[in-house]
Amino acid sequence: MQLVVARIGRAHGIKGEVTVEVRTDEPELRLAPGAVLSTDPASTGPLTIETGRVHSGRLLLRFEGVRDRNAAEALRNTLLIAEVNPEELPEEEDEYYDHQLMDLDVVTKDGAEVGRIIEISHLPSQDLFIVERPDGSEVMIPFVEKIVTEIDLTEQRAVIDPPPGLIDDRAEIASARDAAEEPDADSAADSAGPAGDEV
Repeated sequence: MQLVVARIGRAHGIKGEVTVEVRTDEPELRLAPGAVLSTDPASTGPLTIETGRVHSGRLLLRFEGVRDRNAAEALRNTLLIAEVNPEELPEEEDEYYDHQLMDLDVVTKDGAEVGRIIEISHLPSQDLFIVERPDGSEVMIPFVEKIVTEIDLTEQRAVIDPPPGLIDDRAEIASARDAAEEPDADSAADSAGPAGDEV
């Protein structure tokens, strides 16, 4: 099975290094020197990692045969793809590969259906589940322990405990509007009473 593990960014310096946007929880394994990666577009690869280092919080890679800034810049926006055994599991407990999470049913802790995972978005701050709801709309759910309370690969489901408004903000807005309207109605009735007495 092929997994996207990084996207090449801009060239760094003049000796062929590039910045990369990491898309794997195991960069030390997938992006280690000696790793041979397929690419998208395929015409730019395969690429063999020669060196890797962290600079100012970003991973820099150099590939075999890429020796100058122009060659590095030509790789910009290329996706790096690793071949992974579908049966392989991450080393750390409670970690998952994207392909294990795709198409899981998402339900609340009360058993209410939310939808199914159609994409995992890897952001610098956290990962997000993109969940398609039964009506075709999408909702984003942060993949954090406080919200995603259980991943059950046997039952093919993710159990969530969403904070108010995360999966149904319309209900929150409607209830807030109703609450706001009630005092207005009371105050309107109060003001109408004295006015009628004066006439």
